[in-house]
Amino acid sequence: MKKTIAAIVGCATLTACVTTSPPTLADQYPAMYEEQPLSIVIMPPINNTNHAEAKDYFYTSLYHPLCEKGYYVFPPEMTMEMLQHESAYDAELFVDGDLGKFHDVLGADAALFTIIKDWRRDNVCGKITVNIEYRLRSTKTGRTLYGREGAITLDTSVDSDDDSNSTSLAGLIVNTLLNAISTASTDKIYAGRKCNEHVLSNLPAGRYSGSFRKDYVNVAGSKLVKATIKK
Repeated sequence: MKKTIAAIVGCATLTACVTTSPPTLADQYPAMYEEQPLSIVIMPPINNTNHAEAKDYFYTSLYHPLCEKGYYVFPPEMTMEMLQHESAYDAELFVDGDLGKFHDVLGADAALFTIIKDWRRDNVCGKITVNIEYRLRSTKTGRTLYGREGAITLDTSVDSDDDSNSTSLAGLIVNTLLNAISTASTDKIYAGRKCNEHVLSNLPAGRYSGSFRKDYVNVAGSKLVKATIKK
């Protein structure tokens, strides 16, 4: 009986060790390593917020982080002009559809879709909040190669040098005004760039990177990235 109990405990311990082991990039994004896309076309963001400008100025922020990851990325200006000419400006029409035309016309291996779910500016509290979902889909097979979401809060509040200001009414008013000025003067796309930085940090490296086909053992991390960043 003692031997049986010991065997059960040993198996349970071994199972616990296996199940708690964090997934690697190869585990979480196997299609990326199977298809090894070389070129990416960035689709216009899908804006599900009331912030009408978010779509246009977030679009251009995606180019550099993808290039830095080792991919050939079609220039946003050229891509946008082509998409508008081909009546493909509304990415909603393609996010779950056939992407073969982007491979046939552009030669793109994959298309990056982003869905802006939240983009709010709170001048009083000194915060900018963004929530963006990223989906990289193959133009050849239609598979989702990579998917991750970021919920990022940018803390733009200003700390007063005078501790007494934090308790007095006049001090609270001053701090509120400073927060409002700091938040309003922050570049609109800064929070979006920070979201890109956090979410795409675990995107498997492309062929132009020295880490290509070497990063598959890296820990993948959560598919939902939450962070508060001090400006």
